[in-house]
Amino acid sequence: MKMSFVGGGNMASALVGGLLERMAGTPPDITVIDPVAAQRQALRARWPAVRVYEAAVAEAVEGAEVIVLAVKPQQMREVALGLAETLGHMQGSRAPLVISVAAGIRAIDLSRWLGGHRRIVRSMPNTPALIGRGVTGLYLFDPSQGEADRLVAESIMAAVGEVVWVDDEALIDAVTALSGSGPAYVFRFMEAIEQAGVALGLDAEQARRLTLATFSGAAELAMRSTEPPSVLRERVTSKGGTTAAALAVMEARDLTGLMRAALGAAAARGAEMGQAFGADAPQAGPTR
Repeated sequence: MKMSFVGGGNMASALVGGLLERMAGTPPDITVIDPVAAQRQALRARWPAVRVYEAAVAEAVEGAEVIVLAVKPQQMREVALGLAETLGHMQGSRAPLVISVAAGIRAIDLSRWLGGHRRIVRSMPNTPALIGRGVTGLYLFDPSQGEADRLVAESIMAAVGEVVWVDDEALIDAVTALSGSGPAYVFRFMEAIEQAGVALGLDAEQARRLTLATFSGAAELAMRSTEPPSVLRERVTSKGGTTAAALAVMEARDLTGLMRAALGAAAARGAEMGQAFGADAPQAGPTR
């Protein structure tokens, strides 16, 4: 499979590395385009077999079966408009599948910028993809283009973790709120627990080691179990015990309501970004 990555940053690098490792027997033919000289140098040093270009978009994507757009949302409109003419020459059986990994870019807008191209999959990976433990939400823009596009996109994103498909593009905002931004919530909670441990008398190193092992172990236990988190929580919670005392404080502060409000705010911001970035004039702003 011939693949072209437009953008060679962290997520693209994670995907390239995952694909080369997973398909070591029959490695894909990969090209990466990145305007940053230091990033190009790092990519060439890490994967000598990967072709790396500065900005030769037409040459780099010509003949590609899959094009992964891994640029910042603010850059997507300009990049897509630059690709439109090249894709126009690659229609029919030669038309590539385009996968976007940019937050807030709606498939309908990407299709318009690409001159009406419809073989598009919108994806939302998260940062644990950098260690092969990510999870990616996927949305197929035009199912009439064939089931093959779904299978190809899934095989690519599965190289860095799990995948979850949604049939309604609006749910990508929910995916962004939950798993796309989710690692930051976990890190913030870890930060708070470490600080609380230090306040109880542990030194910083002790609090950090205990926190990391607790999160890692609890997550692994949940992944291996067939029972929901609520049941696992109940099994740790003895009536009148220490865990019950801590959970009572959390319930009194309405932890569930807090998380619903937090994810709701993230999802709403994702929808706002889609409208802003989808405008005819380029917009600026944060991605997550």
